[in-house]
Amino acid sequence: MLDAAIKAQLAGYLEKLTQPIELVATLDDSAKSRELDELLHDIAAMSDKIGLRRDDGEARKPSFAINRVGTDVGVRFAGIPLGHEFTSLVLALLQVGGHPSKAAAETIAQVQNLEGEFHFETYFSLSCQNCPDVVQALNLMSVLNPNIKHVAIDGALYQDEVERRQIMSVPTVYLNGEVFDQGRMSLEQIVAKLDTSAAARAAETIKTKDAFDVLVVGGGPAGAAAAIYAARKGIRTGVAAERFGGQVLDTMAIENFISVDYTEGPRLGAALEQHVRNYDVDIMNLQRATKLVPASESADGLVEVQLENGASLKAKSVVLSTGARWRQMGVPGENDYRNKGVAYCPHCDGPLFKGKRVAVIGGGNSGVEAAIDLAGIVAHVTLIEFDGKLRADEVLQRKLRSLPNVDVIVSAQSTEVLGDGQKVNGLVYKDRTDGTMHSLTLEGIFVQIGLLPNTEWLKGALELSPRGEIVIDARGQTSLPGVFAAGDATTVPYKQIVIAMGAGSTAALGAFDHLIRTSAPAAETVTA
Repeated sequence: MLDAAIKAQLAGYLEKLTQPIELVATLDDSAKSRELDELLHDIAAMSDKIGLRRDDGEARKPSFAINRVGTDVGVRFAGIPLGHEFTSLVLALLQVGGHPSKAAAETIAQVQNLEGEFHFETYFSLSCQNCPDVVQALNLMSVLNPNIKHVAIDGALYQDEVERRQIMSVPTVYLNGEVFDQGRMSLEQIVAKLDTSAAARAAETIKTKDAFDVLVVGGGPAGAAAAIYAARKGIRTGVAAERFGGQVLDTMAIENFISVDYTEGPRLGAALEQHVRNYDVDIMNLQRATKLVPASESADGLVEVQLENGASLKAKSVVLSTGARWRQMGVPGENDYRNKGVAYCPHCDGPLFKGKRVAVIGGGNSGVEAAIDLAGIVAHVTLIEFDGKLRADEVLQRKLRSLPNVDVIVSAQSTEVLGDGQKVNGLVYKDRTDGTMHSLTLEGIFVQIGLLPNTEWLKGALELSPRGEIVIDARGQTSLPGVFAAGDATTVPYKQIVIAMGAGSTAALGAFDHLIRTSAPAAETVTA
């Protein structure tokens, strides 16, 4: 099942097991069960600390548990966790086997102190880059706290459950039989949702912090670069981020990051955070900024950033790197059917629409790439573009037009998402050439129409472009003294990871230069 290189790598990891574990297989006569049985035998043969037995009492077949021998510590997978979930499998083996997690000590303590019974089910797809974070977080929680149980379910393999529960987006998490949340979540986010007093405690801690020399708002590539460059100057540096990694976490394949042939968004996001943590940087996750108060309006001459939890942070200089998010169509029905047929990640949610009819909105590179990917999974794809022609690279357009199950409609304005109250069943669009209205019968709509800067909270505080981007100069300086900006939230013309990193570095150096100049002693007056 596993090739020789993967086996050698996995065997090396399994040397870190400190406690015996047991793999418990639940199988039937299907081909997938035979695949899983082969995988489990491969794993069990790699360490004398791993046992294997069969118990077909569980309802989901194929599935398997990883249990710590002699305890009630364990996790369960329903399916074969390869693809993006192979790392989840490796971590589950290690953590159930006693290898310590790298999670923050305070977060581990929070999990261990949770009271109550928590039975989680996570539906994932093997092509979803957002799912492993959720699966790994809940697996770790079930290892740390005996009151927490978790099973990770391959939605493509258990289509009957997906249909019955009307799951149209992954990851979808159930808690005690009810929908808990959908989409990417970090361990900290899940714990904060369960521990309702966590936000208040975090706010009280933040209120006690001294002013920073440089405060970075946002934890994407631009924010990470800014934090590292500032910290290397030996000045007091902080990062307030809603989620470290930002939009990168939602990116699938990255093949244009110079000197790295190939990587994936979640992997790069984790590397960014680890690199920042190598320095003396105060990282404050799960923090959403709501208001910027300029130094000129502050009694102490410091820039103030107010947070959603009621706390505030102050700094001598600030680097804004709040990034961007997927742009929505803004039509009736879109929000009503979000995650009920309206989706924004074809890699994540595509497998849930196998054999169905879908539309892709947007004719740029991302839209055409999405249509090409989906064409290999779904029954039919209709690509809808507002402009009179597609804007994607010609090589992508040629590939798209070669596919037999793809239609392209240009000069079309999407006007309404239709549904039956539970899920999407159609889309209405207007022909911009003659004004006629048309409707399509669909079961999914994938929106790929670009990015929207996360700058609403800055309106009225500093200069924004007509598109809502932060206006900056060559040094990253905004219209406010001491406030710099970088990345996709700014007027930089190209929204690319490598450009954001360079812009973050520039903004940090600009902030440092500002600190030097504003803190320099006044020139002495020479008298005769």
